Amino acid sequence: MSRTLLVLTPMKQSAAQLDRYFANLAGLEQHPADISLGFLVSDSTDGTLEALQARVPELSAKYRRVTIIERDFEFEVPEGLRRWSASIQAPRRITLARSRNHLLFGALNDEDWVLWIDADVSAYPTDVVTQMLATGKSIVHPNCVVSPGGKSFDGNAWRNQGELKMDGMRGQGLVRLDGVGGTMLLVRADIHRDGLVFPAYPYGRRSPHLRPRSDVNGRLGGELETEGLSLMAKDMGHEVWGMPDLEILHYPE
Repeated sequence: MSRTLLVLTPMKQSAAQLDRYFANLAGLEQHPADISLGFLVSDSTDGTLEALQARVPELSAKYRRVTIIERDFEFEVPEGLRRWSASIQAPRRITLARSRNHLLFGALNDEDWVLWIDADVSAYPTDVVTQMLATGKSIVHPNCVVSPGGKSFDGNAWRNQGELKMDGMRGQGLVRLDGVGGTMLLVRADIHRDGLVFPAYPYGRRSPHLRPRSDVNGRLGGELETEGLSLMAKDMGHEVWGMPDLEILHYPE
C-alpha cells in the first residue's frame, strides 16, 4: 500500500540551489506519483519564483501535485550581520514560522506524510524517507551535518534543555528529542491537521491569562518555530525522535 508524501520547502533567494534540490528529490526511493510538492517563495530578488514557475510543466508531469505560493514577509538580515546573529534570531525565526505555516495551510491536501526540506540541504541518502518511515514514529529528524561524521549543523535538534545535540548521540540508534530543526523533518500529516504548527510566538511559557485552576508550573520563556513545534507536539501527546546516524548534508555557511 502506497503512502503519499508532501514535500514542503520555504524558499528565499534560492535560485542557485534549485538544480541540486530537484536532482536530490528525483533520487528518492518513493515513486514520484506518490509525492506532492509545495513551495513558498518570499522576499526574493534573484529569480527564485520565476525559476520555479518555469519548472512547473516538467514537475507536474512527474509528481502528484505542485503548489507554489508567493508571500513576502518583508524581513531582511541587516547589512553586516549573518543570519545566525543573536540580535535578529527572534524576528528571523518568527518570519520562518509564519512562512512554514502559510505553506502548510496552502499546500496540504490529502497526503499521509509531510516532509520538510530546507532549500540549502545539499545531499541526502536516496532511502532517507524510507529509513525514517521504518521507525514507525510520527515525527522524525535526521542528523544534518556539513561534512560526514562532523558536528551537527542543525543546532535546533536537541535534548537536555539544549545541551545535547545529535552529534553527541551517535551510536544510540533512535533517540528522543526535545527540540527539532527544519533542515529535514518528517511529520505524520494528521498531526498537522490536528493543529501542530510552527509557533510564531514563544510557545511553552505560562500565560498570565490562565484560569486559576490551570497548571501554574508552565515553563517561562518559550520556544519559537521548529523548537516550539516540538514542545507543542509533546503537549499534544506525540514524542519527537532523532536519528543521529542518518546523516544529511547542508551547504557550508
